[in-house]
Amino acid sequence: MKIPPRVTERAFKRLAEIGAADQGQALRIAVQGGGCSGFQYEIALDTPKNDDLVLDGNGQMVVVDPISLPFLENATIDFSEELIGTRFVIDNPNASSSCGCGTSFSM
Repeated sequence: MKIPPRVTERAFKRLAEIGAADQGQALRIAVQGGGCSGFQYEIALDTPKNDDLVLDGNGQMVVVDPISLPFLENATIDFSEELIGTRFVIDNPNASSSCGCGTSFSM
């Protein structure tokens, strides 16, 4: 059985702070070919589509398209606040390596 990605409370809280749901938006997590390691994450606010997996919490939504879903199996979507900046991050156990930028990975 496939294990869908999970979203932390911190990530849902940040989406609420920026008012994503108030604007009819969800955080879209997608995987595309490219980047310095072979695949890259695309993270953006977007309108949910009918075939998306919807992960919801605190009235907020994170969506993943069906093509990206196998790459994100059992991944954790979080929000990080560090000295270098704030951003949504993905801890992906399927990635065999990742780039220092945190948005590119290989499998």
